[in-house]
Amino acid sequence: MSSLGAAGVAAETMQQLERPGRAPRRQRITTGQWLLPLYVVLAFVFLLTPIVNVILFSFNDSRKNNAQWQGWTLDHWFDVCTVQNGAVCGAFGTSVAIGLTATVIATVLGTLMAIALGRYRFRGRTPVNLLLFLPMASPEVVLGVGLAAEFLSVRFQFGFWTIVIAHVLFCISFVVTTVKARVAALDPALEEAGRDLYGSSAQVFFRITLPLLTPGIVAAALLSFSLSFDDFITTRFNAGAVTTFPLWIYTVKSVPAEANVVATFVFALAIIAVVVVQVVNARRRKRLGRAA
Repeated sequence: MSSLGAAGVAAETMQQLERPGRAPRRQRITTGQWLLPLYVVLAFVFLLTPIVNVILFSFNDSRKNNAQWQGWTLDHWFDVCTVQNGAVCGAFGTSVAIGLTATVIATVLGTLMAIALGRYRFRGRTPVNLLLFLPMASPEVVLGVGLAAEFLSVRFQFGFWTIVIAHVLFCISFVVTTVKARVAALDPALEEAGRDLYGSSAQVFFRITLPLLTPGIVAAALLSFSLSFDDFITTRFNAGAVTTFPLWIYTVKSVPAEANVVATFVFALAIIAVVVVQVVNARRRKRLGRAA
């Protein structure tokens, strides 16, 4: 009886499979499914069009007016430092020097402040956090005018170091915010394990804490350099006779193609740096995966 029952069930199953089934219902494409990709494409076009325009006009065969396309040429890439007696390269070098100096100072001070604010409880911690947030929330014109007034009151001569001081003051806030997020993500058990292995405070910091904070520190340093190199308003009030690259672009009547060359060069360096970091991280993850 059991074999007959099983045979009957099998026959019924075969009949159901042989019956023509209903065609699968086609899923309707909702508005969000096509609107979101369209929005992403339009956003990328909006963001990348000025950059593509800058790169394209760095090859424009024009000397005075670089607003209209005149043809292809590579001359601007080879004689970039000969325009206006090297004014382009001079302003670019000044911006790089100021950016590197301000980045180093802001990164060191901001990292130490982030560790103190993220790890320790002390009186006045909340007001310090608020004061560090103010430079990011305040308009640049307020910061620039306030610093210029302070420099005038103490009769400090405007120049290279006044720009560096101004850039350090607003870069520290971004460094502290970035590094403090990394400090909050650290596992205290790792440092405790180092102390259990008879490591001194300096050894634990330089061999455990600092390597773990390095990604956040590098990100903060890159952000600081970008903000310093690009700053115009605060620099305008505290520059004196020093001319940075943004100030030089503002003062020239017609921006030459050599300025587009420098901007393209900076953009290419940023892309290369991002690609190198991604490749290094990918290889590190692959190496760790193999070791695991």
